[in-house]
Amino acid sequence: MYSFRLVGLLLLIIMSGCGDNLIPSGEDKRPPVLAGSSGGSVTQKASDFSVSDSNGNAVTLASSTAGKRGAVLYFTMWCPICDSHMNNLRAYIAPSYPDVNFYLVDYVSGSISEVAGSASSNGYAGGVFTTLADTDHILTTIFQATMGTTVVIDSSGIIRMNEDYRDGANLRANLSALP
Repeated sequence: MYSFRLVGLLLLIIMSGCGDNLIPSGEDKRPPVLAGSSGGSVTQKASDFSVSDSNGNAVTLASSTAGKRGAVLYFTMWCPICDSHMNNLRAYIAPSYPDVNFYLVDYVSGSISEVAGSASSNGYAGGVFTTLADTDHILTTIFQATMGTTVVIDSSGIIRMNEDYRDGANLRANLSALP
């Protein structure tokens, strides 16, 4: 009986540190941004970047959207959840938007060769995706991204979406609305 009370007390202490996070509001508490300013939030102009793809080629903000209506960045850790999202992107979303570039952003591998190996061993080498090596966390910093973050950038560099991947409905809506 004593051990149950002790476990209960420990759980209570741990949970009290969570504050109001036990029942999230769903409210976006990020500070408002000035539309068109430079940054990583929706309505801002994406900050310029240059990262290597899995073949060592430089990919910049300008090249990511060149000749297309926009670009999608999906941040992956190559985990089962990411794989599920990427399969959904590959099978159901990317084919409907051939005028948009799709990028997988590997921010966990330490080198371009590791990124290429991860993409290949997970079945994502070639095809509709270009895999980017965010080894210096340039993109994760700009977009405040983590596993599953999905960013849509239009051809003028304006961020149209920056959120965790869900079922693809909002992504489709944003892609369909690209100029």
